[in-house]
Amino acid sequence: MESLSVAEVAENKAIVVVQIKSILADTLEVGIQSVTRSLWLGGGSSWCGSQKVYLIKNACKAWLYEENGPKEVLKLGDFPIPTPLHNQLLVQVRAAALNPIDSKRRQRPIFPSDFPVVPGCDMAGVVLEKGSSVTKFDIGDEIYGNIQDFNAGENLKQLGTLAELIVVEESLIARKPKNLSFEEAASLPLAVQTAIEGFKTAGFKEGQSIFVVGGAGGVGTLVVQLAKHLYGASYVVATTSTPKVEFVKKLGADKVVDYTKTRYEDINEKYDFVYDTIGDSKNSFLVAKDGAPIVDITWPLPNPRAVYSSLTVSGENLEKLRPYLESGKLKAEIDPTGPYNFGDVIEAFRYLETGRARGKVVISPFPSEHLPSSIPSESKNNVTSEVDQMALKKIYVS
Repeated sequence: MESLSVAEVAENKAIVVVQIKSILADTLEVGIQSVTRSLWLGGGSSWCGSQKVYLIKNACKAWLYEENGPKEVLKLGDFPIPTPLHNQLLVQVRAAALNPIDSKRRQRPIFPSDFPVVPGCDMAGVVLEKGSSVTKFDIGDEIYGNIQDFNAGENLKQLGTLAELIVVEESLIARKPKNLSFEEAASLPLAVQTAIEGFKTAGFKEGQSIFVVGGAGGVGTLVVQLAKHLYGASYVVATTSTPKVEFVKKLGADKVVDYTKTRYEDINEKYDFVYDTIGDSKNSFLVAKDGAPIVDITWPLPNPRAVYSSLTVSGENLEKLRPYLESGKLKAEIDPTGPYNFGDVIEAFRYLETGRARGKVVISPFPSEHLPSSIPSESKNNVTSEVDQMALKKIYVS
């Protein structure tokens, strides 16, 4: 244990993490751990002497719910900042994306969980801390991923990505492609993992034809692109509504069917693979060749002939997509109504639940207002009340 005055902290030229133990007048009784770089890369700050001081509270801002129900059960509140386990990283979320599973989990208890629950699977952000076993990532790395491992059964995280700070296992994330913004990266993980799994489930082979139901949605936009640029489909057909026809053509579809004008019964061609992203396989099966796989990503399956496709949550799979993302062959598509501000999460869910989104619904920027003005220059010698009221956990000095 070391005792440092505010002046001594200000004069310390090393970057340090200061854990507050107690506050006595203008003296901070602290434990000090030297680190190689600042752990907090943004947020509120002020000057203490000649040094800048960043403060983090015990809790971060998060959207949460304490009972299942409609979007109105969501409220903005505080959630305790977690400590990463040996295989986890603490991440400052810079952008997040909404998925239908977030709404379904909120509406009914499909996955057992303690309350409160913070929704969200997808995120992109910056590593602030890492556990002792983490080897692939360093503090300050820009990463992205789906933090909810659906292969873990009932053990979904209570703290999802609609929070300023989250923890995630090293195995679930990848480095953010350099050419993508945080918003673009956040839009990808769950949707692209779902899209890839469908091709694997179907045993799709290069040179086959594919019929994509819902080509303008979060998963559908990626299925169209993957079919064309990664899986070597010979012919890509996708459905969408009239206003989105040109959009889906630009994704790479050879033909776009406007479902408001054309019924499945009116389509004469048959396809090697029907990939249904909207749960309409009770009707879309009509365009499949005899014995052709029909993959439906909704549950329960509306057609007994269809096969349900889940997903494998893996940072390694995301890393394999890096060349396609950085070359521009695979593009993130964000709905033009967004990104939605962090304060507009309920409105973002309202829009998502209309089923009319084009691409992904993204939340950004995330706030840093919870980071208080640390030690105002006019109060440097009277910090007791300032810090006591903040219930601080850590001070970052750089």
